[in-house]
Amino acid sequence: MSRGVRLGAILLACIASTAVAEEAVPSPAASADHFAACIADIGVQARSAGVRDKTLDAVLPRIEYLPRVIELDRRQPEFTQTFAAYYDRRVTPNRVEKGRALLREHAVLLADVQRETGVPPQYIVAFWGLETNFGSYFGRMSVPNALATLACDDRRPAFFSNELVAALKILDAGDIELDAMEGSWAGAMGHMQFMPTTFLQHAVDGDGDGRRDLWGSLEDAFSSAGRFLAELGWEPGWRWGREVRLPVDFDHALAGRSNARPLSEWSALGVLDSRGMGMPAVDVEAAILVPHGHEGPAFVVYDNFEVIMRWNRSEYYALSVGRLADRISGAGRLDRPAVDSGQRLARSDVRALQNALTDAGFDAGGADGLFGPGTRAALRAWQRARGDIADGFPDRAVFAAFEIQLVADREDAG
Repeated sequence: MSRGVRLGAILLACIASTAVAEEAVPSPAASADHFAACIADIGVQARSAGVRDKTLDAVLPRIEYLPRVIELDRRQPEFTQTFAAYYDRRVTPNRVEKGRALLREHAVLLADVQRETGVPPQYIVAFWGLETNFGSYFGRMSVPNALATLACDDRRPAFFSNELVAALKILDAGDIELDAMEGSWAGAMGHMQFMPTTFLQHAVDGDGDGRRDLWGSLEDAFSSAGRFLAELGWEPGWRWGREVRLPVDFDHALAGRSNARPLSEWSALGVLDSRGMGMPAVDVEAAILVPHGHEGPAFVVYDNFEVIMRWNRSEYYALSVGRLADRISGAGRLDRPAVDSGQRLARSDVRALQNALTDAGFDAGGADGLFGPGTRAALRAWQRARGDIADGFPDRAVFAAFEIQLVADREDAG
């Protein structure tokens, strides 16, 4: 049997409630009739969007439902990573060394991209390294099949239907053949892992062969990444940010992207660069981040950091891109590296903390089990009210204060 169930072939097996993390996988609409009707509706959308019947007739009958995609979509990491664990797995010595070699190898092409877009070469290589480990792994899922499976599921059908229509437009334009259109289980594609809508809006034909090939052409992939960053607002001539040293009496409640102020003000507060030198007394807006608490590294970030965040909404990701770019262009290791304590937080741990903060009068913005900016701000406010260092870092002392026993500790004890 093929890896998916052919459209209209047999009744799709119901996907039983598979335990992942702390929640069971809800069964998607699992009949062949439902899937066929869903694909037919998307075909109507695609035709209305200008996709030719020739393409639809060639692609839609070959669409397959992939149960594995639903499993991966529902799977949330049971334990969240600290910044130290996240960073150490991405900005590795091997990746830095390989990135430097590739920066030299593709220097001419990357210089052309910089002239066209204003994005320096080390950033293109850093994104490339984090997205696909420099093109070594794009994902092996059929993009149309993965997107169709998600579009016909009940969690985010509108989003993935739109992405599937975009994928059909890409096939209709002849940029890639159906059998070669492979990517991640969520539909991200090519060297830079563009979603189909991002492809349509930002991909370019960098090598002039008449196709936008983000799988087989580095010219197309690099040019597209540079254009994407430029159109997201990249400011040529500016860094993403840098590591800094904070004064011993620094008020960590001032940290966070919502507390940006002119760099000159941070300098006046005693913030130094990582070598202990004074910061430029300029009025560019900047924010301080302490992703691993007051005992870890501190960073000052500028507008280009926000551009990286528009590529991927994770501060950990954006810091890793920025630092990998710095390392690739010759910078050394962090002056104050984050040390992985091995602490693991389950989503239920975070939910318990969110509820405890809210009950104590510090609104965490709900209890979704995700440690985001709202939870961090609430934790900072609680720490400040207690007279603690208000770094917003959920260490063991925080959970002990709320008498929350961590899942990992319970498991270890058992």
